[in-house]
Amino acid sequence: MKNWRRVLYLKLAKLGRGSNTPVPSIISFGTKINGNILGGDVIHIDGRLEGNISCEELNIGTKGQVIGQVKAKTLNLYGSLQGTAEVENLFIAGTARLLGDAVHQSIAIEPGAYIEGRCIRVNTGNRTTPAPKPEIKVATKVETPTAKKVPADNSNLFKGEQAAK
Repeated sequence: MKNWRRVLYLKLAKLGRGSNTPVPSIISFGTKINGNILGGDVIHIDGRLEGNISCEELNIGTKGQVIGQVKAKTLNLYGSLQGTAEVENLFIAGTARLLGDAVHQSIAIEPGAYIEGRCIRVNTGNRTTPAPKPEIKVATKVETPTAKKVPADNSNLFKGEQAAK
């Protein structure tokens, strides 16, 4: 399986040399990076990244783990993301685990995906600010209705009603 992936990426790289198609940067399985990645067109992670990442398109593979903040135009999540994501297009596969909040414009979630956090949709012009939480008002004083006093002797009550008729 590893050889097949490697051949596929090499084919993409050869096709991309003569055109403007970006060649993906790959962090392979077994590789661990502590630090931030800033910039880049397409990044594919099958290893482990502890830090923040900013790019155009991020693909976190089934074995990939990212712990930190992600800012990208497109995020395809097949593995694990523990932190926040601020993206335009978000795809969460059935094998994915998202532990944190995701701010997005569009989202697609496959059945089986595990999400522990909030998915916050924002408009194009207001990308980073989530919608305000509704305000809950609590009553400070509760008025109880006053009850009529009933005479201790109920026999007088019935006599008074008959006398009124």
